[in-house]
Amino acid sequence: MLEIAENGRTWILSGPTSSYAVHLTEGDELLHLHWGPRIALADAEALALLPLPDYRGFESPLDGHEEYPVEGGPRFVRPALSVRTDERRGTEWIFEAYERAEDDELRLRFHDGGLTITLHYRMRHDVVERWVSLDNAGPAVELLRADSATWTLPDRETGWRLSQLHGRWAAESRLVRAPLTYGEKVIGSRRGHTGHQHLPWVALDTDATEEHGEVYGCALGWSGSWRIAVAELPDTRVQITGGAGYDDSGLLRLEAGESFTAPVFAGLWSDAGFGGASRAWHAYQRAYVIPDADRDRPVLFNSWEATEFDISEEQQGVLARRAAATGVELFVVDDGWFGKRTSDRAGLGDWTPNPDRFPGGLRPLADYVHALGMQFGIWVEPEMVNPDSDLYRAHPDWVQYQPGRKRTELRNQLVLNLAREDVQEYLWEQLHGLLSSAPIDYVKWDFNRCFTDAGWPGDPYPQRLWVDHVNALYRLLDRLRQAHPGVAFESCSGGGGRIDLGVMSRTDQVWTSDNTDPLDRLAIQHGFSQIHPARVMAAWVTDSPNTQLNDRVSTLRFRFVSAMAGVLGVGGDLAEWTEEELAEARDWVTLYKEIRPVVQRGDLYRLRPPEGGSSAVQYVLGDESVVLAWLQAQRHGEPVPALRLRGLDPTASYECRETGEVHRGAVLLHHGLRTGLRGDLDATVLRLRRI
Repeated sequence: MLEIAENGRTWILSGPTSSYAVHLTEGDELLHLHWGPRIALADAEALALLPLPDYRGFESPLDGHEEYPVEGGPRFVRPALSVRTDERRGTEWIFEAYERAEDDELRLRFHDGGLTITLHYRMRHDVVERWVSLDNAGPAVELLRADSATWTLPDRETGWRLSQLHGRWAAESRLVRAPLTYGEKVIGSRRGHTGHQHLPWVALDTDATEEHGEVYGCALGWSGSWRIAVAELPDTRVQITGGAGYDDSGLLRLEAGESFTAPVFAGLWSDAGFGGASRAWHAYQRAYVIPDADRDRPVLFNSWEATEFDISEEQQGVLARRAAATGVELFVVDDGWFGKRTSDRAGLGDWTPNPDRFPGGLRPLADYVHALGMQFGIWVEPEMVNPDSDLYRAHPDWVQYQPGRKRTELRNQLVLNLAREDVQEYLWEQLHGLLSSAPIDYVKWDFNRCFTDAGWPGDPYPQRLWVDHVNALYRLLDRLRQAHPGVAFESCSGGGGRIDLGVMSRTDQVWTSDNTDPLDRLAIQHGFSQIHPARVMAAWVTDSPNTQLNDRVSTLRFRFVSAMAGVLGVGGDLAEWTEEELAEARDWVTLYKEIRPVVQRGDLYRLRPPEGGSSAVQYVLGDESVVLAWLQAQRHGEPVPALRLRGLDPTASYECRETGEVHRGAVLLHHGLRTGLRGDLDATVLRLRRI
């Protein structure tokens, strides 16, 4: 809900529990008023009457209070907007008008000469979406920095604590919390994609627990290079600024008639602790971000770990029969089906089936998979090219490169310059033709190397490729989804290297990590759940020992329960599984299908984090609840502590299907993990229903 004061200079957006308010002074300075518990318009107007604190000497009265700091004038904080022309640098903007747009979107419009700057606000549930758009009608303007938003936190007597998700390949989304100190904490990616090193999300609190206390969180919806800076200012005020691009070396050059729209930088306030904040983020994404979020994702089988590059139509058929027998609903052929792709050294860019491996193309296998009762999917990596490919031999100028420099190869591949319109059209023709040539239901879209030689010889402003590449990716995905509405897409980047609200608005699920070890996955999935819901979190059951990573041995039971915390998949070599293993797998898949609506669409409660000897999560949807619990380590056979369930009606009774016990309200539940097996991993699934 958007409310506007009678004088048209104070605006407040309110959700179910929170409000966000800004005010324009008589001197046309846009000030931040409030972000936190829900307040009335009259309260916001009263806040607008309070004077700014007195500042002396070397300080600015605007710093820490301005809603969107620009470069120029009496400001010293990090600017959200930094522009220059051939004559000058900085912004001296003048308020022009406000507008209430569709869905109660607030637009505040300013101008500086021929440049129009519009700040956008929209409240969805309790999430405030903010972004900025710039339209140039005058001389050329270079955008050095155009962040989506600056968030200002309220004054607090105790210090703030910062939560973030850090990592690397095969160890993504690791949660860390630490006190915020004076100065800036900067996270981001200068790699051309979101990156394994940080997810574009931060949260701040003073004394929150999992289920109690205030939490402020911000998440950026951008799939390229990005930056979020969290600053504690000299007066203890805290501001969070973030947007596309990592450095201030330039985003774009806007000629007359050109425009730029920054990605959404979303913010959330919750007074229900980290768990409450997570559930609010999940509900927002299911309602407004994830396509078809009310449709549960199928159980898939992926052929990569079973075959790697050594694939054939006959061999895939054998795996498909075994997958179908275990209850799998989607069969995916991974890398190796196209061009001369017998290793990672060749074939990328040539998106036609290998005639030796698939003589009739993909249609015969797709038809066979469909006849087995499954959907059919494929793996692609469209933004990349191998030097040993027909595409590169025909168009060596289509890659990113710096003139006179060696073209760096990582994983024996180069990055296509997707900012070029001819490259965009080529990929559209290839992928549209591919999806039209066979009944394909699913595409795993990978991105397996970072930008290194991000040059564009001959272009007047070559650094624009950092932004234009991502926007071209979005347009291509949007175009393919529109032309093929029945095809689902998964975002992958060597695991979790491209996970953000921007790509998630165009894909149906994401590949969380290349690490499929079930014990390692518990920490990765714990961090992932801080911001993103189980509905998009792909997780596989693979072989034991896990020869891909650490040779750890784990039971099929532990592997399945670990993967059932998200979108269940199977990635082991089913051709080598015993009949007993296949039968057990079929039982687990059947169980997952029963609990899937609760896991993928329910509210998540993290009952116990994975740092200790045991961990557990709970999902609640209507009258049903599911608990997944894991025993990670034991000390001298000590019993596993009981779990206190959450999210249940304290006046109602619930029956546990596994034990037959009837519990009332938020009970303490002994979850039946086997103890006394020192060193063993164990896991269990419990289902409760209101009676």
